[in-house]
Amino acid sequence: MQQAGVACANNKKHGQPYTVLLRYYYKTCTMLATIKNYIKSKVSHPAVTEKGVVEAYDIWAGNYDAQPGNLMLHLDERLFSMLINGVDIQGKQIADIGCGTGRQWPQIFAKQPAVLTGFDVSGGMLKKLNEKYPAAHTKLITDNLFSDIPDAAFDVIVSTLTVAHIEDIDEAMQAWCRLLKPQAEIIITDFHPHTLAFGGQRTFKHNNSVMAVRNYVHPIYTIKEVLIRNGFRLITQEEINIDESMRSFYADAGALHVYEKYLDFPVIYGIHLKRG
Repeated sequence: MQQAGVACANNKKHGQPYTVLLRYYYKTCTMLATIKNYIKSKVSHPAVTEKGVVEAYDIWAGNYDAQPGNLMLHLDERLFSMLINGVDIQGKQIADIGCGTGRQWPQIFAKQPAVLTGFDVSGGMLKKLNEKYPAAHTKLITDNLFSDIPDAAFDVIVSTLTVAHIEDIDEAMQAWCRLLKPQAEIIITDFHPHTLAFGGQRTFKHNNSVMAVRNYVHPIYTIKEVLIRNGFRLITQEEINIDESMRSFYADAGALHVYEKYLDFPVIYGIHLKRG
């Protein structure tokens, strides 16, 4: 992955045709890897049951906040802290899309927003959030377009570990842009598409069975391109690779084979963009 990044940087002199060819190659490789690993997961891991996003998170809501050894939540907390520190949200209207149980809300509230509104497709997750924050502004997402939300309603959108659950990412990003004001900012974190394309899954245990939440592979550049077309510019992009410091998380979960498979893979990314 790092070598591919170097190759792209060193070949800017080849111009637009080279960039288009490289992206086509990446899309093809990603598609083939996704198909291959989907088939493999169905044949090799029959004990893992894949659920749609709403059903999965309604089930997971019961113990979502009780996961002290969850590596992705640990890394997301770290990454979100880095990104949110670069955004002034005091006195502003904030939307948390895919808010879940409000994992990031203590960090957001510490920066004193005027209003924080949580959006999620899972009623179970929102119920848990409202138990923790009885006065919370929350809204169940019923469509990608946020049709009942007015234009330019928010100063900042944050979305953590969410976008790979969205099938039509272009439509969703266009809608998010509509919700944001002219000088708005957006922070996104999620599972890295490279790891998802090579068989990575979001799994959780329920009643002695393992469930996986359905994901879609969206290369990071496709998300950035939609936002850039809508007047945003990239401020920060961060990626974290699986390394030896994370081995204990896999060991404690009895999943060292997963650690060995994905060692050095980029596992999570975060981007911060600003409009205007």
